[in-house]
Amino acid sequence: MRQTYTLPREAARVKAKEWFERYPKAAYWTSVESWRVLPDDEVEFTMRRLPSAD
Repeated sequence: MRQTYTLPREAARVKAKEWFERYPKAAYWTSVESWRVLPDDEVEFTMRRLPSAD
């Protein structure tokens, strides 16, 4: 599953943190797949998660 967001910098940090709390790396292979800083201090980023092999 992939989800792309465009948020102000602080809101982007909060959203990424929510993903890691909701989908822990050990169980879901959660990661920030890509990110870039846009004008006006906004960040566009894609979160990715896959079920683990366990």
